[in-house]
Amino acid sequence: MNWGSAGDFLAMGGHGLYVWGSYAVSAAAVLVEVLGLRARLRRAAAQPGGQP
Repeated sequence: MNWGSAGDFLAMGGHGLYVWGSYAVSAAAVLVEVLGLRARLRRAAAQPGGQP
């Protein structure tokens, strides 16, 4: 596909909201997972016999 401008690229032929929304939801899910993993690691390390 060939885009004539940055606006055309962002619009993605009329599907921009779906495309960029999908990227945003995916990035948010990855961020939530990473933050959850870090919190679980901290809790595990705080318990007796936990990891350093």
